[in-house]
Amino acid sequence: MNSLWGWIGFNVVVLAILALDLGVLHKRAEKVSVREAATWSGVWVALSLSFALAIYLTMGKQSGLEFLTGYLIEYALSVDNIFVFVLIFAYFNVPERYQHRVLFWGIIGALVLRGVMIVAGSALVTRFAWTLYIFGAFLVFTGIRMALQKDEAAYNPEHDPVLRLSRKLIPVSSEYHGDSFFIRAGGKDGRSGFAATPLFIVLLIVDTTDIIFATDSIPAIFAVTRDPFIVYTSNICAVLGLRALYFLLAGVVDKFIYLKLGLSIVLIFIGLKMLLEHFVHIPIVASLGVVGAVLGSSIWASIKWPRLGTK
Repeated sequence: MNSLWGWIGFNVVVLAILALDLGVLHKRAEKVSVREAATWSGVWVALSLSFALAIYLTMGKQSGLEFLTGYLIEYALSVDNIFVFVLIFAYFNVPERYQHRVLFWGIIGALVLRGVMIVAGSALVTRFAWTLYIFGAFLVFTGIRMALQKDEAAYNPEHDPVLRLSRKLIPVSSEYHGDSFFIRAGGKDGRSGFAATPLFIVLLIVDTTDIIFATDSIPAIFAVTRDPFIVYTSNICAVLGLRALYFLLAGVVDKFIYLKLGLSIVLIFIGLKMLLEHFVHIPIVASLGVVGAVLGSSIWASIKWPRLGTK
């Protein structure tokens, strides 16, 4: 499967599913229900697990487990994106029926940008093996910072440099115009031109925010595998399920009060694995078990002791 045809086939299937999603299933702007989000979340997870099975059958047990571990890490870390997306949509007061369009095109942008980052990261790791230690140290630092970060230090869209720069460089309409990103508007000189709508600004911020999160998640997967195909496909499968996961968890994501702590422990574990790999080899099965146990425990603790984390 890890061949030119494997790369082409994977991307063709991804593009076909996205085209079906936007062109047929979500052709009209409308609010995504929790039931629909749950269904699509199940579909994306099922497709990803089926792909993991295909890798297992064609590339071997080790590769299959590497994909599964990488997918679990990326999918779990994508939950952190949801916290920020909720803040962004609330700050810009984005109508619920337009949020799907923003996330759809945001994911298209994320697929391209993450693909570039993965290719660059793979080239660095292949040519300069010592960069793995930099990635490892960065993940440990990020994990500790995430664990110590207070709620008040959360993301604030008003401080986003992309928002401030975009307002200076391009004309922006004062209100939404349906699900359009651009509109034709009259300029000060009386001539007609194009102006961005607030929805386009939201899209820019969503994509740039994803890049920031990718600087954590992409290095993490290099601790699991060096195979660019597995790194890329596991990352893309996780990103594809992010949109449905957002609509499923947006209203309750703040209830998982220990999940951020669990994610920080995962990042620290992955970082230490990279730093100590020359001295201690941790089998992929053990890594998968640790990641699954930490994330499962943080979710279980959030459900069992919801009040302790609010004191």
